[in-house]
Amino acid sequence: MTFQTEKDLVRAHHAALARATPETVAAILAERTSPNWQWRGFHPFHKQTGADAVAATFWQPFLASMKRVQRRDDVFFAGKNQIDSGASTWVVSMGHLMGLLDAPFLGIPATRKITMLRYSEFNRVENGQIVETAFYCDLIHLMHQAGLRPLPDQTGAHLVQPGPMTHDGLLYGPTDPTVGAQTLALINRMIGDIAANSTAKDVAKPRDATPREELAHCWHDDMLWWGPDGIGATYTIDRYIEQHQRPFRTQLKDRTFNGHVAKLAEGDYGGFFGWPNLSVTPTGGYMGLPANGLTSADMRVIDIYRRDGEKLAENWIFIDVLHFLNMQGLDILARQAQLSAR
Repeated sequence: MTFQTEKDLVRAHHAALARATPETVAAILAERTSPNWQWRGFHPFHKQTGADAVAATFWQPFLASMKRVQRRDDVFFAGKNQIDSGASTWVVSMGHLMGLLDAPFLGIPATRKITMLRYSEFNRVENGQIVETAFYCDLIHLMHQAGLRPLPDQTGAHLVQPGPMTHDGLLYGPTDPTVGAQTLALINRMIGDIAANSTAKDVAKPRDATPREELAHCWHDDMLWWGPDGIGATYTIDRYIEQHQRPFRTQLKDRTFNGHVAKLAEGDYGGFFGWPNLSVTPTGGYMGLPANGLTSADMRVIDIYRRDGEKLAENWIFIDVLHFLNMQGLDILARQAQLSAR
């Protein structure tokens, strides 16, 4: 299958949104979405149903604040969802919504400068309509660009993250299905390595001696891990272990995998999302924050991967850090809104 009809629909949807205003965006969203369109977004947007609710919750406030918005995609692919044995077709995009932050947004002050909202989106297409969407965006990254520091210094780097090093992530046309199958198989092997080296019991694969040995199975040594703000981006296996994996595995406990909603690949690109993917209990120190009294909190995650030959080379990650912290009693956006109102 080429998924061309589904790809063209989503591209037309994005092109129409590029012309939207706060006054017209609800009608534009309704043109290619089903009446009971199910939409998932990060905190504070959460689940919404139908174009009017999605417009009122996200797009109208966003377009009222961010002027002259451009969608600058770096990755675009489609495929059958492995989670439901191929019953559904999804189209995935990732990049930035760029504009001029000319008015406050969610308490984030205006800068009147170029601002990039980092995002990834999964759209399920059925009978010529978009019926389900996961739109995950990095609001802490946006806050960082506005000069705010809502969290302690992160272990990785803050930067406006580029797309694939190979500049070949926009799969607008047909591809060889065998290549996508290889990518998805590699992603699954990598997930299996994580499970085998977690605290989970009854796994088939023996635990590796070191984290480096685990990662070397499926990752190039010069891997790029483009993590969310609050954690940051990191480069090479050794720095990934130091700046993300070790804090994650030593400062969080009771890790529970809740499953994925969609997982697919095309060409050298693949990814998945969950709602939530993980539940964990912070024990102190993670993202520079104290323990939370043994409260389990959820991580809603999108992962996008680029395969290079037999191993993975790049990984773009979106984690709903705001929701994760809000479940522990820390509402960063509410705190920023209060500060902005003074």
